[in-house]
Amino acid sequence: MTKETSIKMETNEDLNETVDIKEEGEESYEEKIKNCNSIATPLMPKKLAKKVYKLIKNAYKTKNCVRAGLKDVQKHIRKGETGIVIFAGDVFPIDIMCHLPVVCEDKNIPYAFSPSRYDIGECLGVKRGSLMVLIKEDPSYEDSYKKIKNSLEALARESLQK
Repeated sequence: MTKETSIKMETNEDLNETVDIKEEGEESYEEKIKNCNSIATPLMPKKLAKKVYKLIKNAYKTKNCVRAGLKDVQKHIRKGETGIVIFAGDVFPIDIMCHLPVVCEDKNIPYAFSPSRYDIGECLGVKRGSLMVLIKEDPSYEDSYKKIKNSLEALARESLQK
């Protein structure tokens, strides 16, 4: 997500000093984690988050496989749709969505938290952030879906043991 460049600068003391410069507005994964709220567990590791973002992009290309946003996801979970739910971890106030992880647990829907709502929105092709996404199973991306679903279930078991 971030691009780092090295620039060699000439100074009087050190002729080969390198400086890392990040593009403006880009945050590292660790900086995004610092912005997460207190209920954001289980939080996806960086490697899993990249795979999930790729799955969201693939699923979004298929019609009716992605439900995005608070109202849409909440409505379809209540109606009985299943899949994987990805919540944004940097939502404030948390009262607007703090009941949904419990609903997912009751309905046996695996879920995890992404560190940034803007990353979820970017995967959906929107300039704004998205609070949550429900990804339904489809044959076009079945292999990666099952791997990620198993990873999220394992992540949930680990967070319960802590």
